[in-house]
Amino acid sequence: MQNNTNTVLGILAGTAIGGLLGILFAPEKGADTRRRIAEQAVSTRDSIAESADHLKHKVVDNLSTKKDNLENRLEDVLSDTRYKTEDIIGKLEKKLTHLKAQTKNLKKA
Repeated sequence: MQNNTNTVLGILAGTAIGGLLGILFAPEKGADTRRRIAEQAVSTRDSIAESADHLKHKVVDNLSTKKDNLENRLEDVLSDTRYKTEDIIGKLEKKLTHLKAQTKNLKKA
């Protein structure tokens, strides 16, 4: 995420510096220079919008992947818990049957 922010800032800074240097050294009339500035502004706006859109898609994809991973891990934990619960219930039922048999034998004696 930090790399993308640095890239966008680098593009903005480079565009601004390039535009200013172009204005300073341009041997053109004022109207032509203003037209070029306007074109450069539109180009910069489009570049920023494209970078922002790319960053948005990257963040959404990353969040989606993390959500899928979390859901899979949660399902694994729940499945494991169900299995262990069934195992514990089975063992408790066996123990209860054993205890009932012992109690029955004690009552006979």
